[in-house]
Amino acid sequence: MSDNLREQLANLPVYLGQHILLTVVALGAGIAISLPLAVSVTRWQPGRWPLLTAVGVIQTVPGLALLALAVAVLIAVRPWTEVSAFGFLPAVTALTLYSMLPIVRNTVTGILEVDPAITEAARGLGMTPTQRLWRVELPLALPVIIAGVRTAAVWVVGTATLSTPVGQPSLGNYLFGGLQTQNWTMVVVGCIAAAGLAIALDALIALLEKAASARSVWRGSAAGLGLVMLLGGGLAAPTLAATWFDAPDAPGLAADRTPAERLDADTRGRVVRIGSKPFTEQYILSALIGRRLQEAGFEVERRENLGSSLGFQALGAGEIDVLVEYAGTVWTNYMNREAIPPAWHVLNAMEGWLADEHGIRSVGTLGFENAYALAMRRELARELGIASIADLADHAPAMSVGGDYEIFDRPEWRSVRQRYGLRFAREVVYDSTFMYRAVRNDEVQVITAYTTDARLDVYDLTLLADPLEALPPYDAILLLSSDAGSRPDVVAAIEPLVGAIDMQMMREASHMVDREQDKRTVTEAAAWLAAQIEARLSR
Repeated sequence: MSDNLREQLANLPVYLGQHILLTVVALGAGIAISLPLAVSVTRWQPGRWPLLTAVGVIQTVPGLALLALAVAVLIAVRPWTEVSAFGFLPAVTALTLYSMLPIVRNTVTGILEVDPAITEAARGLGMTPTQRLWRVELPLALPVIIAGVRTAAVWVVGTATLSTPVGQPSLGNYLFGGLQTQNWTMVVVGCIAAAGLAIALDALIALLEKAASARSVWRGSAAGLGLVMLLGGGLAAPTLAATWFDAPDAPGLAADRTPAERLDADTRGRVVRIGSKPFTEQYILSALIGRRLQEAGFEVERRENLGSSLGFQALGAGEIDVLVEYAGTVWTNYMNREAIPPAWHVLNAMEGWLADEHGIRSVGTLGFENAYALAMRRELARELGIASIADLADHAPAMSVGGDYEIFDRPEWRSVRQRYGLRFAREVVYDSTFMYRAVRNDEVQVITAYTTDARLDVYDLTLLADPLEALPPYDAILLLSSDAGSRPDVVAAIEPLVGAIDMQMMREASHMVDREQDKRTVTEAAAWLAAQIEARLSR
């Protein structure tokens, strides 16, 4: 078994346990909300169409959009409720809403399709409406209702993989992380685990459905026992794995230590939560920071695949403690500044603004800059005589440009377009993994690349100069939440990273993970980077 596969399987109990927890809570809440509503509209016809329409509309909203809306609502109400706007609560809220359509629709259909002659006979026997519901209609509709729950369960298991970007660990960590780092072992493990869970749940609920149809006690008991074993075993898996196998740290939850060490750490409040964005460099830096904190005796929780805005909001709200951000992102996206002054001015102004407006402490820059830049295939740029963005302007109308999820909505892009008069024939949004492949395959001719990305060399891309300085400096900066920033032990643990990583070191670490041959895991790349830093500090 390869080291990569072994590492992914070691993380499986944690991710599977969190995924099952989400599924159980969301499906349970969905049933608890949907059944009473569905029953009520079978008695009150005017409410039937609005309810079915509402749950139908919810189902048309894409899963990620529903999660984003849940986060936005929780952020809005947080000043009055003090509830967490990230992680478990928004994920389970969105999944609960997603589960309602099949349960509501099947419950309404099942009750309304009970043979009127049977309900009339029950009425003739003197049964009250409540007695008819519980003794006649619901028992007869039960197979149809369970079929709705069965559909909802499969939907919830699949949609729960999208919870990762809002800070809730799940099997989606495999999919998002594997896609970004081109670690197809991660993707395969995540797909198999999610599909296996969905198939197992579907089969057990199908057995429960048959038991309801046949009035079979033994089938119902077998299905119930199977569900208890599957869900209970999944929920207990992280604890069992940590106890029996000394499982390694899984990104997203506390690192596993002995029970005594974990109890001691928890009682001293030694848990530090690290956030990261969804690309290779951030995964490596998150793992590197985690190593230093663990060596200093802290427990570490890693919240990966957070979008820029979500990660920044989580840091300001104290939902995470550590985040590596980029100066240009803070300057343009959060401070809403359009002028591009020198890098030192940006860093000084930004540090004061972060502290005054959000209580965030800037520990310092890591020593390298990962900027947005326009990139082309070297051969095409040479053929067209393009060395800078200014040279590109005349050719842009006949070209397509590819970018990541954020760039075309960011102020930096508007600045570049306005200053250089760029007008591309098409703007295409890609996951960053496929963005580089797209320019290599000439599906787009220009991309908004990252200057520390090793794939620039792998795919023989050239960066275009920015003579008008339309793009701000993007120094990587180490940020701490208000609470973590006021703790000298946390600051002391990570402060040695300030100024310790140059661009070549960062690019080489990313290349270890992104290259197609002799690939390394994020953990291995972080270990290599840590060794390079130690060697530099010891000189």
